[in-house]
Amino acid sequence: MSHVNGNSAATTRSGSGHKARWIVQALILSLLPAFSWAGPVDINKADAATLAKELNGIGMSRAQAIVAYREKNGGFKSAEDLMKIKGIGAKVIEANRANIRLERVPGGTAKQPD
Repeated sequence: MSHVNGNSAATTRSGSGHKARWIVQALILSLLPAFSWAGPVDINKADAATLAKELNGIGMSRAQAIVAYREKNGGFKSAEDLMKIKGIGAKVIEANRANIRLERVPGGTAKQPD
């Protein structure tokens, strides 16, 4: 008996598949705020919280290391200077290149990343 009230088993499965797809889409959309979309940030001026929020792959400990390095050694002259920080490599730089900003640093000029 595959027909009950004019509905076949295939129709019932199709309906539950639609509901499952809707649930998955809703779940994905609910998680989007958890993913941070990076925004432009001046690595020579931003505090650790801003660096951690705006740069992908930079958590609070790396952001604090960036600020500590900057305070000890002066401002960064290029985005690649971030690789002097333990745990920051070329992949992190490339992932954030479009959002890294550099203001002039004392004793030199900072160049904008290409």
